Amino acid sequence: MKKSYIIGIAGGSASGKSTLAERLVSEFSPYNVKLFAMDSYYKPESELPLVTTENGKQYRDYNRPDSFELGQLKSDIQEAKDNYDIIIIEGLLTLWDDGICNLCDLCVFVDCPADIRIVRRIKRNLTWGLSLEDITNVYLDLVRYRHEEFVEPSKAKADVVIDTSLGIGRSILGNIVNAAIM
Repeated sequence: MKKSYIIGIAGGSASGKSTLAERLVSEFSPYNVKLFAMDSYYKPESELPLVTTENGKQYRDYNRPDSFELGQLKSDIQEAKDNYDIIIIEGLLTLWDDGICNLCDLCVFVDCPADIRIVRRIKRNLTWGLSLEDITNVYLDLVRYRHEEFVEPSKAKADVVIDTSLGIGRSILGNIVNAAIM
């Protein structure tokens, strides 16, 4: 039976998880690679938890475990294991969920200071048509708390913690690629 090498990538919002995952897919191009983006496993918006903050604002909460179809993601990973050389899973809670984390041969936490993450998030979300006020309100009212509650504690499960505050250089990619193919 073929054994896939599975890399799990977690980290905060706008820390560089997707960028790292996409760069790794490119680096592993000689292999048969499958990328699972946790963002593809959000529950329908109507099923997302609704949170009311102390100031009375309500938000759909995209940043907690019950916002995702984690069972489906685990099932899809299990099914892919026989068909791919390398599987990469990236998302906020990749390392938070023990079932997903335990499937990984290499657990990577993408670490980046909060000030850099919020600037990246603002730039990204502005391109999606969101207002600066909406972006900052959601971050200040919800995202930063979920980061502390769920994302940051998962760093303890990582085999490798990488700092992406200066970007994702060749040495970072090289270290991960070497770990996977050795």
